[in-house]
Amino acid sequence: MKNPIYTVSRAGRRPELRGLWDGPAWRRVPSLAVTCFRPEGSAHRPVTQVKLVYDRNGIYGLFQVRDTYVRCVRTRFQVAVYKDSCVEFFVQPRPESGYFNFEFNCGGALLASYITDPARVPGGFNNFVRLTDADARRLRIHHSLPAVIEPELTEEIIWTVEFFIPFALLEAHVGPVAIEKGAAWRANFYKCADDSSHPHWGAWSPVDELNFHLPRCFGTLVFGDERKSTIPRHPSA
Repeated sequence: MKNPIYTVSRAGRRPELRGLWDGPAWRRVPSLAVTCFRPEGSAHRPVTQVKLVYDRNGIYGLFQVRDTYVRCVRTRFQVAVYKDSCVEFFVQPRPESGYFNFEFNCGGALLASYITDPARVPGGFNNFVRLTDADARRLRIHHSLPAVIEPELTEEIIWTVEFFIPFALLEAHVGPVAIEKGAAWRANFYKCADDSSHPHWGAWSPVDELNFHLPRCFGTLVFGDERKSTIPRHPSA
């Protein structure tokens, strides 16, 4: 199966980081879908969509999930958020570099590292660096749900996680990154909830085993032009 390609539009206006899927910054931005679910999971298949845009400072992303069996109990940085209802953005900005995993539970807690050798070893990976508290403060994260959801929600709900990652944070690990029109990065997007009553593991670009840390399975992000908005800019924007 050919790996998918998504064009990252240059932002027509800066996203507000309020989770506004159809808001002025996002309404004309095409979405991708996380539809490739591993057979090891339950029959639950949350409808998960993602939009990306960029500006000269960094990359913005917005996940929207139509979900059931939502649970979230982990609130600290660098804990196992993938066990909660979680969305993930893995990105490799340069072909010769490692990749970053940005994992967000629905309550906004973050797990993130820079990984150059994802072979599993006790305590993590063969070669990786956890992002620091100072690194995390450079990100911006908006989440529509509260930080803790317990007991599990069993009614259908739509939730969002929106983020901003500065290019400077990526460049501190991989050196200068290309963002001109036509530049290509590799990436994948995931949805999981290991400890929910209905665990599942979904990907944008399919993974060939139950493991999200497979750069060989990443799809491609191509940087494009600005997608013009029909919404006029506010004078102060």
